[in-house]
Amino acid sequence: MSRAKPAAMQCSWKAVLLLVAASLAVQYTAIRTFIAKPFAICRVAKQRGGCELGTGASCQPRLGDGEEEEEEEDSGGARRHPASHILVLATTRSGSSFIGQLLNQHSDIFYLFEPLYHVQTSLINTSLRVRPPIDGRRLLLGAYRDLLRGLFSCRLHDLEAYIRPAPEQHSTQRLFRRGASKALCSPPVCAAWPTDGQPEGGERNRAAAASERWEEGECVRRCGALNLTLASGVCRRRHHIAIKTVRVPEVGDVRALLEDPRLNMKVIQLVRDPRAILASRIDTFPDSFRAWKVWRNSGRRPYNLDASHLSATCGDLLRSAATGLARPHWLKGRYMLVRYEDLARRPEEKAQEIYRFLGASLDASVRRWILNNTRGAGASGNHKYATVRDSAATAEGWRLKLTFDMVELVQDICNLTLVQLGYRMVSSVEELRNVSVSLAEDRTFLPYL
Repeated sequence: MSRAKPAAMQCSWKAVLLLVAASLAVQYTAIRTFIAKPFAICRVAKQRGGCELGTGASCQPRLGDGEEEEEEEDSGGARRHPASHILVLATTRSGSSFIGQLLNQHSDIFYLFEPLYHVQTSLINTSLRVRPPIDGRRLLLGAYRDLLRGLFSCRLHDLEAYIRPAPEQHSTQRLFRRGASKALCSPPVCAAWPTDGQPEGGERNRAAAASERWEEGECVRRCGALNLTLASGVCRRRHHIAIKTVRVPEVGDVRALLEDPRLNMKVIQLVRDPRAILASRIDTFPDSFRAWKVWRNSGRRPYNLDASHLSATCGDLLRSAATGLARPHWLKGRYMLVRYEDLARRPEEKAQEIYRFLGASLDASVRRWILNNTRGAGASGNHKYATVRDSAATAEGWRLKLTFDMVELVQDICNLTLVQLGYRMVSSVEELRNVSVSLAEDRTFLPYL
C-alpha cells in the first residue's frame, strides 16, 4: 500500500501566501512594540526636558491635573511661548526644502529632513508587497504617526527599527539626508567639526558659528557616524522640533497627533501651483517623467502618458486644504497654509508670519540665510534640493518651460485645486508667457488661531 502524502505537501500556494502575510503582520506588530518604549514622566520646568543625558531613558514633559504649562525665558530674560513643535506637510517639488531651511537655521529649533523616508522604504520592501493598496496606505500612515510621535518626543532611537543596515550601538551612517539638519552637523553631535576661532558662549553659539562653513556633503564626510543617543540629548535641549515630510498626504492623517496635548504640535501645509510642481518634477526626475519630457521637447503628446500622479497630487492638495480652511475645532491654533509663491516673493515677511505662528522670534541667522538664499542667480549646482536661487523668479519660471497644451491638461485635471488655492488659469500662449503678470492671486491665508 502506498502511504498518504504528508499534510504539509498538500498546502496550496494561496495558503503559503496567507502565511507570509500573517508573518509580516506579526513583524510590524513587533516593530511597533519595539519602538513603543516606556518613557519617564517629568514635570515641566523652566528648561524644557529636565532629563539628564546619557541615562538612555527618554523623558516626555507632561502636565499634571489642573497644571498649566509655564512660559519660559530666553537667554535675554524675555518671556517666550511654551515649547511647540511643527510638522511641514508638502508634496514633492513644492518648495519644501526651502521652507525647511527657514526653520533649520534657527538656533533653538531641532530640524529633521524627511525621517519618514526610512519607514516607507522599510515597509515597502517587506510587508507592503503582499498587501492590497488600501491596507498598504493604512499600514504606512500608522507607522508614520508612531514614528512622528516618538521623534517629537526626542526619541530618535525609534528610527532604528527602520534604518537599514540596522544601527550598531545606536550609531548609524545611513540616516537619510542627515546633512540637511544643522543640529546633526554641528557640535556636540559632530565632534569632528573644526572649532578654531569659534566664539565662546555655549553649544548654540558654537553650532551657529560652525554652520557658517557648513555644507550638506561636507557634513556627511567629516562628521562620521551619527550617534542617536547624543542627537536625542541635543533635541531635548532645543525649544522646538521641526520635521518636514512629503509622505503624509493630508492634514487629517495626523489628527491624532494634533489632538495629543503632550506634543503641542502645529502644522504648516505648504502648497504650490500644480503646473509648477509638474515642471519641476520633469526636470528633477527625468526617468520617471520620460513621456512628459518627450512631450515638452517635441510638442507631441505621447500615447503612453501617465497623468495619475498629477490627479493624486491635486486630489491630496484639495482635500487637505479644504480640511484646514474649514477650520475644524481640532485644528484651532495648530494650522497654517502657506503658498510657495507668497514665500518666494516676500520671504522675510512670510518667515515672520511662520515664526509668530510657531511662537518664536526670527533670529539673525534666519534673516542672514534669507538674504543669502533668495537673491541668487539660480540654483546652486545641479543638486535637486538646492535652495540658493532668485526665489521670486523661480516661483513662476515654469511658465517658460511647459507647452501650452501641457498647461491646459494640468488645468483640466486640477481645476478645483487651482481655484481653491488662488491660482489663475491661462487661456493662451501669450498669457502663459507674460511673466510680468503673476498667476498667483493676491490671497491672504491667515493661520487658524
